[in-house]
Amino acid sequence: MGLQCYFGGTTIQTLKLAAIPASSRFILNPIPKTLVLDSFSRHNYVYCPLRNPFKLLLRALSATAVQTAPATESLDNKVVKPQWKAAIDFKWIRDNKDAVALNIKNRNSNANLELVLELYEKMLAVQKEVERLRGERNAVANKMKRKLEISERQKLIEEGKNLKEGLATLEEDLVKLTDELQLEAQCIPNMTHPNVPIGGEDSSTVRKMAGTPRDFGFPVKDHLQLGKELDLFDFDAAAEVSGSKFYYLKNEAVLLEMALVNWTLSEVMKKGFTPLTTPELVRSSVVEKCGFQPRGDNTQVYSIEGSDQCLIGTAEIPVGGIHMDAILAETQLPLKYVAFSHCFRTEAGAAGAATRGLYRVHQFSKVEMFVLCRPEESESYHEELIKIEEDLFSALGLHYKTFDMASGDLGAPAYRKFDVEAWMPGLGRYGEISSASNCLDYQSRRLGIRYRPSEPTPAPLKKGKGSLAPTQFVHTLNATACAVPRMIVCLLENYQQEDGSVIIPGPLRAFMGGLELITPKST
Repeated sequence: MGLQCYFGGTTIQTLKLAAIPASSRFILNPIPKTLVLDSFSRHNYVYCPLRNPFKLLLRALSATAVQTAPATESLDNKVVKPQWKAAIDFKWIRDNKDAVALNIKNRNSNANLELVLELYEKMLAVQKEVERLRGERNAVANKMKRKLEISERQKLIEEGKNLKEGLATLEEDLVKLTDELQLEAQCIPNMTHPNVPIGGEDSSTVRKMAGTPRDFGFPVKDHLQLGKELDLFDFDAAAEVSGSKFYYLKNEAVLLEMALVNWTLSEVMKKGFTPLTTPELVRSSVVEKCGFQPRGDNTQVYSIEGSDQCLIGTAEIPVGGIHMDAILAETQLPLKYVAFSHCFRTEAGAAGAATRGLYRVHQFSKVEMFVLCRPEESESYHEELIKIEEDLFSALGLHYKTFDMASGDLGAPAYRKFDVEAWMPGLGRYGEISSASNCLDYQSRRLGIRYRPSEPTPAPLKKGKGSLAPTQFVHTLNATACAVPRMIVCLLENYQQEDGSVIIPGPLRAFMGGLELITPKST
């Protein structure tokens, strides 16, 4: 439970933890359940393939986002009213329940398909009775228009009153059933690319391997020891100021972060991406529409108590919302963005040496790529995004592997996801430094992002608006170009020298004032 604190008349806003997809691989040590923030400061999706046997599941599991009133809770049956609704094709789900059930199983999702189907049948029954009573009410109203005896009119008035009361009760029940059905159905994950390996993370397959591990010829230090000897980090002071898993960067480490961000931005902009900085507080509804759960006990999201805002865990969220509820012209596509932001994650759950230092932290800088495109182009842009990532890491001389991630490791929105893991010699293992996901129209159907094709439909159409081609939902993709702390880990550990110095990779030197070497400070 959050607390509000008061210092000198200033209200301090309380942060509460909120849930992000359970399949997230970035997990940290537990931290306190609330964080205090000055009021003036600051895994499962589902998508359907475009080919059989799941072609039509696009309509079934995702649909136009419709804004409604803020979430409320019914006190009598504890049904939470959704903040927004997706026009889900429940009939398709019912008619293809075996395919949907298998996908839920393959994705390790906790979606309750049987409950969805049960609620759907109940909703249909109530809906049918509502329509029957409406018909009877209309019939009574039509009879009342005639010339009637007083006794007959009084009888119709009583009948109409009873119908009105019964209809009001049923309509209320229908709303509650619809809300509960909507909330349960939104838990069903996206469908999966047919080439995705089935199973847990260990079933993921290697798409590419670049470079080879360096042969040092001397005892290798990890980035924590290097950072201490080179006076680059201060974790102790940050722990006193902010808590565990926070840090200060110092001296050349600050220049290295800035160089990584600016070099990455400049390289990605050459590929036609528009640079952005983003808000780092967003509405919880936008977090939800992007496929994350901002409420719950197993949390990765910091939410601000007493408001509908959350701190972002990735720029994917605010960039995804930039065209929310928009109809784009086909000529505007593709829209390719590269965004810099700070990211905030609770990283709760993991502990041990593998999470020490900069590898898992609660706040970090990141450069994120985001693409909105026509449906038929999304797979080719997925390949483009992973190639951009691989080219960046190769230019920095890293040894890495690219994985096609297995179904059980996909977040709910991802149709397919590629991860990149780089060799970190000080840690003695590969560590994830990037990912690239194709979400098809899972996010755009919830965010309401559509485009209108340039060519009208060939069928005969009426004059006016009917001459326009019907709108379609865009596909969205996201990819990490540079997660700064893990890149610093890679560079320090791979470019360390026997005398304790660290070489700056060639591409970054111009962004560090020509600095070529980080050397120990003289005492």
